[in-house]
Order: sequence, then structure tokens, then C-alpha cells
Amino acid sequence: MKILSICAAALLLLALVELPIGYYTFLRIAITIASIILAINCFKGSVNIWVVVFGITAIFFNPVIPVYLYQKDKWLPVDLGAAVLFIVYAVIYKTLVKEK
Repeated sequence: MKILSICAAALLLLALVELPIGYYTFLRIAITIASIILAINCFKGSVNIWVVVFGITAIFFNPVIPVYLYQKDKWLPVDLGAAVLFIVYAVIYKTLVKEK
């Protein structure tokens, strides 16, 4: 799960530069899948903060009913914030695994 989180963060950080629109569609799909996988992994029989955070991230990035912010400069803080979220999860993942 740590590698998945780091890969998701890397994809989000890459989105901070100007790329073709196809990359951002791929990004939505990849981040939604990563968020769902991590939310399921964090679910320990009850809802905790990580389940909620990754659930919201999955909803926000979902490609089926997309959230449109229309301008790249509005997406920059969202992408950066989501990248930080995935990095924080990767850093504290060992602590979370020990709690199980």
C-alpha cells in the first residue's frame, strides 16, 4: 500500500506541469482507483479518518461524474493537497500497519 500511495502522489505532482488533456483523464482514473483501494485497506471494521479522507478523494477525482474546476490554476492546490495526503499516508503507513 505504501508503494501505491507514493505512485499516486507522483502522478499528482506530475499533474502540476502542463500536460495533454489525456493525462488528466488518466489521472482521475488512477487516483480514484488508488483512493478506493486505500480506503478499503484502511477500513478495519469501522470507519476511521483515513477511510473518510480517501473516500472524499475518490469522489472528487472520479471520472464517471467529474468535478469540473475548468481552470488549471484552480486544480493546482487540489492536486498538491492530494499529493501531500498520499505522501503523509505513505510515511505513517508502518504505524498504521502495526495498529492492525
